[in-house]
Amino acid sequence: MASETSKALLPAGLADDLPPDADIEAEVIGALMATFRAHGYERVKPPLIEFEESLLGGPGAALAQQTFRVMDPQSQRMLGVRADMTVQVARIAATRLRQRARPLRLSYSGQVLRTRGSQLRPERQFSQAGFELIGSASLEADVEAILLAAEALRGARTTHLSIDLTLPHLVGVLAADRGIVGPRLDQLRDALDRKDAAALALVAKDDPDRAFGRLLEAAGPVDDALAAIKAIALPKEVSDIVDAASALVALARPHLGDLLLTLDPTEYRGFEYHTGISFSVFARGVRGELGRGGRYVLENGEPATGFSVYLDSLRRALPARVGGGLVFVRASAGFDRCQQLHAEGWRTVRGFDDAADAKAEAARLGCTHYFLDGSVHALDDAGRKQSGKR
Repeated sequence: MASETSKALLPAGLADDLPPDADIEAEVIGALMATFRAHGYERVKPPLIEFEESLLGGPGAALAQQTFRVMDPQSQRMLGVRADMTVQVARIAATRLRQRARPLRLSYSGQVLRTRGSQLRPERQFSQAGFELIGSASLEADVEAILLAAEALRGARTTHLSIDLTLPHLVGVLAADRGIVGPRLDQLRDALDRKDAAALALVAKDDPDRAFGRLLEAAGPVDDALAAIKAIALPKEVSDIVDAASALVALARPHLGDLLLTLDPTEYRGFEYHTGISFSVFARGVRGELGRGGRYVLENGEPATGFSVYLDSLRRALPARVGGGLVFVRASAGFDRCQQLHAEGWRTVRGFDDAADAKAEAARLGCTHYFLDGSVHALDDAGRKQSGKR
């Protein structure tokens, strides 16, 4: 028989969410979804697993290496466990909701599973929540995605946010203009992703005006980055991409308050299926991005943009939770008394031994208050520390 210790072991990248983390995550998801709903985004709930060909179609092709596959014993067809919910929402929009008026606004939340983690996100299973705006190629749609992402994260109590814009299609367009294609383009992207100036110089040694090297150096505060990019001699198609980014910044900035805006024109990792202005959101001092979004195209050709929040990162960005108002109530006080306290906004824990000291039991069970003699009393810090609670 397996020991209790061995039963607690889980595969790398998987973990049990324990109190209070599971409760905090549920509250945060509720706050995010409420913000999306307030802006007209309707919630959908796709299945955890579906046929491989539908899961990996269109934008899902970029996630093929991250997708767990299993054989369905009923249909004898290969299934995939979702590694990202955006792909599923895109499928729903293109099929089940294809007759709905555009632009179509959808939101979602659920668990995703990936075959491997990364250095910044070692977790392989985590909760994801987000929204998709489908059927509009307007720059205003991109602006809405960024503003709604910022509002939702602020509504979830995150502070010190920054948004890093990227133009993942820019390098491909500029490379095609320079005749850099095939394996050489892959080498170019790899050098840019690694921020390897020496490797970049070798791959793009015949690049006039050292355009790729200057793009790499341009990353930084958005105004400085845009000015640096515009100083490079670029073909019109690339200049149009940069002009669109400038217009987006001008439209969004008045509504972002003190939120920091940066631009990395060559960032591509994680944006492989994106076809336009994209972005990541970070919080100061927090490992990994809180979320990622941007412009892409559905398998049926429809334009779309959206944003996904990674709850594992978001939880690390939340301020310390203020005491939860948890009241210890003796059994003799009655179940009705607990219900009265609930109506007043308290949470309760009932004790079953009326002979026990109410204050001591409250401390032992991690409560912040106790009910005695008809009133709720605060448990002082000294009492909580004595019991080992904080």
